[in-house]
Amino acid sequence: METSTSLFWKRFKAAPIVGIIRGQSLEVVLKIAKAYEDAGLTTLEVTMNTAGAASIISTLRNDFPSLNIGAGTVCNLADLREAIDAGAQFIVTPILDETVIQHAADENIPIFPGAFSPTEIYKAWSLGASAVKVFPATKLGVEFIKDVLGPLDQVKLLPTGGVSKSNIKSWFAAGAFGVGMGGALMDKKLVEAGDFESLKKHFESLKSEIQEFKIG
Repeated sequence: METSTSLFWKRFKAAPIVGIIRGQSLEVVLKIAKAYEDAGLTTLEVTMNTAGAASIISTLRNDFPSLNIGAGTVCNLADLREAIDAGAQFIVTPILDETVIQHAADENIPIFPGAFSPTEIYKAWSLGASAVKVFPATKLGVEFIKDVLGPLDQVKLLPTGGVSKSNIKSWFAAGAFGVGMGGALMDKKLVEAGDFESLKKHFESLKSEIQEFKIG
């Protein structure tokens, strides 16, 4: 029988894109999640600075049992506890907070803490990070991933910020374990227009970009 953690990783590796939802209403989030699921994507993050984030996470867990539902922008223990109590299956932070990482790791909850420099990346990994969110990756570029993985080849990196359809392949080619995507994935024009069928096709096109990469 699969554990919840092994099921999480099975889903993640099938489509290693973390879709970031920020500042949307529950009504819109549910439509995004349906398109996401239908497109074959698996892992959704709701940021804790979204109004009603805990309630949205709880509802998504209930309504979309086949998706990984997590919490992002977790910056302290209060955020972490609220997210876990809501049912978050994974945690993402924009910064490196030792206590948050250690608590999540102790509770066997996958955590992707934010880090920028090689020192921060290694520290986050040493503290128990499941993968390290390289953020903001926009400022660092694809070559940074390749360079860091030279000496730190055991670390799993999840570049976030600056990942788009035009460059997503290059991040994986450089060795990324996965990517985090917000605006480039959650197309604002399509969402505002309520065109969730086109949004689903957009999701499908992104997933197809990385089919050749096998995540270990």
